[in-house]
Amino acid sequence: MVIELGKKEQERVILVGLARSSRDRQHVTESLTELGELAHSAEATVVGQRIQTRKKPDPAYFIGRGVVDELSELIAETQANSIIFDDSLSPAQQRNLEKALKIKVIDRPILILDIFASRARTSAARLQVELAQLEYTLPRLTGAWVHFSRQYGGIGSKGPGETQLEIDRRQVRTKIAHLKQRLSRLDRQRATQRKSRQGLFKVSLVGYTNAGKSTLFNKLTKGEVRTANMLFTTLDSTTRVMSSGYPCRVVFSDTVGFIRKLPHQLVESFKSTLEEVVLADMLVHVVDCSDPKAQEHIDQTHDVLAEIGADQIPEILVYNKIDRCPDYHPGSINGSRAYAISAQEDLGLAALQAEIIAASNQFIRQKAVS
Repeated sequence: MVIELGKKEQERVILVGLARSSRDRQHVTESLTELGELAHSAEATVVGQRIQTRKKPDPAYFIGRGVVDELSELIAETQANSIIFDDSLSPAQQRNLEKALKIKVIDRPILILDIFASRARTSAARLQVELAQLEYTLPRLTGAWVHFSRQYGGIGSKGPGETQLEIDRRQVRTKIAHLKQRLSRLDRQRATQRKSRQGLFKVSLVGYTNAGKSTLFNKLTKGEVRTANMLFTTLDSTTRVMSSGYPCRVVFSDTVGFIRKLPHQLVESFKSTLEEVVLADMLVHVVDCSDPKAQEHIDQTHDVLAEIGADQIPEILVYNKIDRCPDYHPGSINGSRAYAISAQEDLGLAALQAEIIAASNQFIRQKAVS
């Protein structure tokens, strides 16, 4: 049950959000804007949106039943063929909504999983995305295979009266276990590669998706990582060892971008990829200074860093895209200087590189003492 947006005909989608109070409505509006960018990344067209203010989600439909009726009218007006909710839906809520609205209903997690599935290039990334999709799908099998509700038995089943749904669940769990084994083998290969880099100074670029990490990585390493003005262009960690211009060999790593409400399944399945961050000696936290929600994106990135255990690593805060806001003057973070740069236009990179050189010099001194 892998839901794919925009693969055969372009999806026409309606976005739906739920605000817990009138004070929360602005936050939900901003989140829907980002959800629209995600839908665009999945090659869908947003044709409408609806926000309901409600203290808590409806157990059956997530939104109120009156809003369900309003959505039916909006679907008829816009000829929408999908609805995307900004929050996670329970399997029952998703089934009830699809039955009432007569079109496909998905939530933010499965949309992000679909984007990851379409962007994964390496075998490791594809395995990680498939694992996340299966773990998301497992509790939803009841709705996906309701036509298997009749009893099966006989040869090949674990016992009389086992339902086809139970067989399918067992097959999915077996597939999940198999994927975890394959990823475990890849983890051991990565661990061997990392051992060869133990004595090197390791710098990981982190930040919100589309902040310009890959562009900065290319400038710092003369690399050719793919860049584009869309969310989640980079999924696979890219590593490059540099020696020219640095007092010791420096390992630069470009990592997957973070985002609000990142599905738990993705964080779990990508933990092996994110170990490049956890094992870094320095984090270069890239922020799009032209984004009005820059501080919120900083907070979201710090939340994910804390979740993977990387929140104590020394960090340089880098405000990128300064060419779009030339009067921007960054403050400091935790007493350390923040840097204003434009990776695209080569502005401010010399000062940033000087900071990395100074940090690598300190790394050499600490190694000599130890």
